[in-house]
Amino acid sequence: MYYKNDTIIIREFTPQELNLFLNLFENENVTRYLPYKTPEEYKDMFGKALSDYKDGPFSRWGVFNAENNDFVGMCLARIFLDNPEQIEIGYTLGENYWGKGLGSEVCKALVEYCRSLATDRDIVAVTDLDNIGSQKVLTKTGFKRIDNLIREDIELAYFVL
Repeated sequence: MYYKNDTIIIREFTPQELNLFLNLFENENVTRYLPYKTPEEYKDMFGKALSDYKDGPFSRWGVFNAENNDFVGMCLARIFLDNPEQIEIGYTLGENYWGKGLGSEVCKALVEYCRSLATDRDIVAVTDLDNIGSQKVLTKTGFKRIDNLIREDIELAYFVL
């Protein structure tokens, strides 16, 4: 996965960028709508991303500012755990990049990438029920909200493209 436009670059993380990745999840506003994970779980997540690059085509990638190479956040595409016939996308952006349209750009890039894999699988995304900002981004990107998804007694907003 490599994507670049005038605003963002999406690319593989390098092993040296572990601290960038970990620092993203230290902000309580950023993690408010995410399932709780320990710092060790985030380290494991980063390690899995690096190993996934060899196995392809799914993983987590870094999102960077195209103008100054500043770290913006991370995004992912993977087989959807709740339905292996679907591909799930997602993203987490640093708070200083909220409200600038980058979520929509990342979503569009992920959709483009998933479609380039020549698969007929639906592309899906889930959000916390209260994460209205991400729900607006998904709708703006063409996703349709369907019935909520129940996962381990947690109800999530469920979107499909």
